[in-house]
Amino acid sequence: MRLWTLHPKYLDAKGLVASWREALLAQAVLKGETAGYRHHPQLRRFKSHPDPLAAIATYLHAVQEEALARGYRFDRTKINRRRTRIKIVENRGQLLCEWQHLRAKLRARSHDWLRQWKRVAIPEQHPLFRLVPGGVRDWEKAEPNAAGGIDPKRARKSPAGRKPKL
Repeated sequence: MRLWTLHPKYLDAKGLVASWREALLAQAVLKGETAGYRHHPQLRRFKSHPDPLAAIATYLHAVQEEALARGYRFDRTKINRRRTRIKIVENRGQLLCEWQHLRAKLRARSHDWLRQWKRVAIPEQHPLFRLVPGGVRDWEKAEPNAAGGIDPKRARKSPAGRKPKL
């Protein structure tokens, strides 16, 4: 599960669809509709929000708006109706780590999409987040390598002793 701090405009088609599906899964987890993923580290930010369901709905709404702007039809009725204006505080280092991670994914699958963002050093954050100074969050499972991608050899091991699936 990846709930991007990045603005959804940076995601290619595959990434945007994945973001939508994973955020819908997160919404189901927060509603208590599924037993899986309840302790997933990506949910910590949402669980710490005063209204987690409103936060994930606000997150989903921005993803759905980006999809609509591109001519995709993501079903808005799947989003919880309650939204929030209260931002989730996130570290600038986390945003930059995710930017490196996304660029590595785009290098592998969507060169044309990556090309349009080549001059972006610091991307915009998703509208739900407010950036503050700080580093990468401790829940981030892998460390970026010098080329900006995720180096599986340097990935932190999961509690079960296995490397995370990248």
